[in-house]
Amino acid sequence: MGRNARKRSTLANRAIAATAALIMGGGGLVAANVYANAGEGRSGQRSEQQQRQNSWQAMATIDCPEVGNDLREVPRQAKREVARELARMDTQITEAYKRFAEEKWQIQRDPQYAQNAILNPLKSKRVASIDRISIVISRWTQRPRGLDRLATCTLQADDNDTLKGGNQNEDNNDGNNNDNGGNNDNDNGGNQDNGNNNDGNNDGNNNNGNDNNGNGGQAGNGPEANDFVDIQDVQPNVREPRQRRNASRGVFTTKCGVNENGKFNPDNVIVAPGVANGAHHMHDYVGNQETDAFSSDDDLARGETTCRNQGDKSTYYWPVLRLQNGQDENDANEDGGGNDQNVGEIQTPTEVTLDFEGSPVSKVTAMPRFLRIITGDAKAFTNGDANANASWSCTGFEDRQLKDKYPICPEGSQVVRTFKFQSCWDGQNTDSANHRTHVAFANENGNCPNGFQAIPQLVQRIVYDVPQPSFGDNGVVYAVDSFPEQLHKAITDHGDFINVFDERLMDQVVFCINSGRRCR
Repeated sequence: MGRNARKRSTLANRAIAATAALIMGGGGLVAANVYANAGEGRSGQRSEQQQRQNSWQAMATIDCPEVGNDLREVPRQAKREVARELARMDTQITEAYKRFAEEKWQIQRDPQYAQNAILNPLKSKRVASIDRISIVISRWTQRPRGLDRLATCTLQADDNDTLKGGNQNEDNNDGNNNDNGGNNDNDNGGNQDNGNNNDGNNDGNNNNGNDNNGNGGQAGNGPEANDFVDIQDVQPNVREPRQRRNASRGVFTTKCGVNENGKFNPDNVIVAPGVANGAHHMHDYVGNQETDAFSSDDDLARGETTCRNQGDKSTYYWPVLRLQNGQDENDANEDGGGNDQNVGEIQTPTEVTLDFEGSPVSKVTAMPRFLRIITGDAKAFTNGDANANASWSCTGFEDRQLKDKYPICPEGSQVVRTFKFQSCWDGQNTDSANHRTHVAFANENGNCPNGFQAIPQLVQRIVYDVPQPSFGDNGVVYAVDSFPEQLHKAITDHGDFINVFDERLMDQVVFCINSGRRCR
């Protein structure tokens, strides 16, 4: 996908963009608000419809239990059909969320409208999908039990309070609505539960958010002013495990560019193979240029790569970061972009660093070819933060990391996203049914769980030069792409990796790390 070569700058063009956004529905109303002010004549006068919908801009989303997390064993013969059905369930949620965004006024007038017109039909579709998943699995092994309890969805407010119109199902939501900040304490040394300690720091930063009902420059489904925090108000919080005698201290760096090629798509070949728009948000890609929903291992092995070392044909991808500034991207009317309420100008990173690091307690062993790892959780806003693993910071302040907030960086400092991938492997599988259990994080001391072995840990650092967020009618903010119902929360950030190093280069990586060298 190409990028827009020319940016709109005149007030007339801004008015056109605002009108187009308004036609799009709930996802465009705030874009209209961003560029409509008293200095622009009649476009600055908010319509009754806008005022009504703005009264519901206190963010709310559809909370559905994640069925894939309960599928611990999926036979190889059933994987493709199961993945396709799980992707269909994501589409069902997206469609329901669009109705919810478009019909907020009816929901406000009739608290049962959401339940009767949106949630009940959604549940029926999910029951049918769960039944199809169970049937296809039962062709090859024992039919999974208890999945029907995951069919019910609720409406969840941004503060995690369930809204009227949704049936609270305690069995389904206990795990989703808790403050699970402690769950990642032992995941790795660099990703502490630090984002949840900043509530007291936000008050001074968000005073202007109320100009637009607290929503700043959001695109209709986030982010909000209180999704940002001044990095200078965060205390240093990075802790690294102590290096032991047998530590592998080396680092191997692979240079694969910053996606200068403009390779984007809304697929996810790991989670939803064979499903176009399986992610419902746009991904940046570096490395392998053949990666899309339909890529096989053979396709990846034959693919071209942007990596300087041609022995690395791995694929590295993550959600794009957009500047919500009223500028349209080429995907404004496409899946993954505007059709999924991801709007704004895609930002090309100024720097992408891909390091493979060692273990603080042991030597590392080679990754198997085509090992798949996802880190973080694209649905952490509704799932809870047990699997959240992105860190946000600013250059010059990287001893201060945020998990559930975007940083406001001082002048001259740039935004930094960091992913520390799982560094322990079960020694057998290149993937698993839920795409998580074949790999694991080391504990706080650097030790892998029993039965797992240390592998080179991918540490992915992505830097952006974006303006300071501003809030109010003319605010401009930045945010990662997300599933529509995840409201572009920072905590939903995630990264994906498929190892396509050739055997010779992977052996060099292991030797470099275990011998304590710095290689590239």
